[in-house]
Amino acid sequence: MIDNRAAAAAPGARCIAVTLGAAGEGGGRDIERLAAGTQGDERVPPQLESLERVPAVDVERSDPRLISRVDHHEKADHTIFAVSEHVPAAGDSRSRETLAELHVVDADVHVHEDVAELAEHAEPPWDVALREIAKVEERYLDLPAMSPRAEFRIPWPGGSNRPQVVESAAVMRRELDALQVNEAVLFPDHLLSLAMVRDPGFAVGLARAYNDWLAERWLRHEPTLRGSIVIPPQDPAAGAAEIRKHAGNPGYVCAYLPAAGLKTLYGSELYDPVYDAAQETGLPVAIHSVEAIFPVFPFQLEQFRTALAIHALVHPLAMVANLVSLLETGVPVRFPGLGIAFMEAGTAWVPWIANRLDKEYIERRREVPLLQERPSHYMRRFYYGTQPIEEPDERSDVVRMFELFDGENQAMFASDWPHHDFDHPQFVFGLPFPPETRRKIMGLNAVRFFGLDTAA
Repeated sequence: MIDNRAAAAAPGARCIAVTLGAAGEGGGRDIERLAAGTQGDERVPPQLESLERVPAVDVERSDPRLISRVDHHEKADHTIFAVSEHVPAAGDSRSRETLAELHVVDADVHVHEDVAELAEHAEPPWDVALREIAKVEERYLDLPAMSPRAEFRIPWPGGSNRPQVVESAAVMRRELDALQVNEAVLFPDHLLSLAMVRDPGFAVGLARAYNDWLAERWLRHEPTLRGSIVIPPQDPAAGAAEIRKHAGNPGYVCAYLPAAGLKTLYGSELYDPVYDAAQETGLPVAIHSVEAIFPVFPFQLEQFRTALAIHALVHPLAMVANLVSLLETGVPVRFPGLGIAFMEAGTAWVPWIANRLDKEYIERRREVPLLQERPSHYMRRFYYGTQPIEEPDERSDVVRMFELFDGENQAMFASDWPHHDFDHPQFVFGLPFPPETRRKIMGLNAVRFFGLDTAA
């Protein structure tokens, strides 16, 4: 089996390492052996000799720096090298483009909040509450009051065998270097569940403390890590104030709208102060979801018995609901200068809901008088994070799917590092897109959306 999470390509390498063997069936030993390599040994492992015969494909050793943190998932066979768009003729010295040659922007990585440090930035009485929460033994994305979860799944052994949190800017920069990511946009861990916090005052206090903490502990130390301003949906006016407070910090490049457990969808006029502040300051907004069982949309998730079913549905359905809500109330028309992105839901849902909405618009356009064009017209102005990237049997199917929603110009590479289902940049890079399309998806689209001052 070829594991698409196995290792990062070494800087300057012609292509990433490929690992063979299914997890749990000797796959881990193959990964360790192929990833480690022997310094100065240029021999190709026997398992990879067949790849050497594929035109324009080279097989190199991997970078062992990430081997302790990368999942050894058992997955369907997926090759993750990038194949040249041309077969070099004899004597042709041109080399194909590598990931190391691109300016890679990761539109979605996650920082882990230090609750005790958040307390130092919180206002009374929330500082006292955070100090109490800091005493609780932490589980993954699960702290009382701060990241409430209703956990129904049955625990099984196995899964990720690496840490799934990053707790400092220095560690994040080192790990992203190993992944060959030049810049990254940071989203929180626990505050992915901010919309489910019951006390509006506490939600606002958490958002304020986090935004101040991130600026001091992360953004000021590493300019290639960019922040997203956390918006408490419980109090849009307070969220608008946070945007205006931090918009002058060049480290912040967007406002983050939490979607998990959201009661009032983001098309509601209640959020107009947030959109007005974002448009005024030139910051886009990014809607980001996480798995949650909560008595709001999407309904009836508690009826499913497995994490497979819940995780497959919760992220895209949360995005579908909010996108339809935004269009229904004409947000992209009422705020024409507002950039909007949808993160951590993949992209397969985008052409589906575009076609559904266009079909309905033909018959019911009088219900949405602000929309003078079909819904898909406005959707082509939205941006979409690629994670979790779809993995069909035919990789070219992803290319065709992107063509249905102008993914060449609207999709942004996102890894979700360091979470359990992160997508290695080399896998997305290896999809059979034309070179210019690949450059856009891997970085240039994010440069444009977030207004970054560096480009390839």
